[in-house]
Formats: sequence, C-alpha cells, structure tokens
Amino acid sequence: MYKSFFKRVIDFMAALVGLLILSPIFILVTIGLFFANQGKPFFFQVRPGKGEKEFKIVKFKTMNDKKDKNGNLLPDAKRLTKIGSFVRKTSMDEIPQLINVLIGDMSLIGPRPLLMRYLPFYTERERLRHTVRPGITGLAQINGRNTVKWDDRLAFDVAYVENMSFKQDLEILYKTVLKVIVSENIVVDPESIMQNLDDERKL
Repeated sequence: MYKSFFKRVIDFMAALVGLLILSPIFILVTIGLFFANQGKPFFFQVRPGKGEKEFKIVKFKTMNDKKDKNGNLLPDAKRLTKIGSFVRKTSMDEIPQLINVLIGDMSLIGPRPLLMRYLPFYTERERLRHTVRPGITGLAQINGRNTVKWDDRLAFDVAYVENMSFKQDLEILYKTVLKVIVSENIVVDPESIMQNLDDERKL
C-alpha cells in the first residue's frame, strides 16, 4: 500500500511544502544564477524515469556555456561558476527537482535518474532501478554518492527497490539531511574522481 499509494501522496505534500518553505532561497539563487549564466538559471536534461519513460529533470544551472576555439564546451571544471560551486557544495542545485516530484516525474527518495545514454549498459538486475520513480536522494547517496564505484552504486539502487518501505525512506531522508549539513561526500566536479558509466563498461 505504501509503494502504490501513500508514497506518492507523501511526495506530493512534502514537495509542495518544501517549495513554499524554500521559496526565498529558490528566488535568491535563481537571481544569482540568472546573472552568472547570461540569463539561464536553470538546467534541463532528459532522463529516464519509471519504466524508462523520458522526462526533463530541472536543476539549478551551475556551469556556464563557454566553449573552446573549436566550438566545443570547455571541461566542467572550467565552466563551473563561483556561485555554481557554492550551490553544489550546499546541494541547493537539487531544490528545483521538487517541481519534478510535484508533477509526478520523481519521488523524494529513490534511485537517482542517470543519463539516457547509460540505458544499454545496465545488467538485467540493475534495470530494476527503473521500476520505481527516480529520487532526489536515495540509498546510494547516503552511502558515498559519487565516491562509490558504479557496480556498488547500482547495487544500492536495486537493494532500495527490493526493500522499499516507509521506514527505509525515513532513514534515507534523515541521513541525507545530516550529510547535507556537514557537506559529506559532496563532489563539486564528479568527473574528477569517476568515469561515466558507459565509458567504464565499454572497456
């Protein structure tokens, strides 16, 4: 009953209340990033959701669009703005995803929605991560986030799906808040410490 009904009700109410409470921060960060990113405070990207159905995730845009002389985007580390770095360190870049939760694309707790191009590289068991709505935070995020190897990270996602419960969600939410407060396992430039899943599994 929790998985099929109450989880969605809780998500909707929590996202609505969260957006109202965080609206002053939301507005201030939006204004700051508007000026830092030439009028583009938000980042939109297509990700796979429940049933691998595509949706557009929304986050605060922490990098500018500067390119090299050949027209290619510069590396992430060179495009990360000062305010963008601060927004990432404080995990405020995730706040707009409450909108995704509100409209039903995402859940507060669940496997993180990864890139569309990763879909061919999951094992059959790992595809279980797409049988539920993706989350803003999840079991992998409280167990190392981007510092965890891909095999372990995806195993955490599967374990979450197989053991989904209200109790587990409360524990994940509580531990997430603690980690955000102390800025634990938050990597401003993930590419500096890990490969993309498709690059790793092509080897």
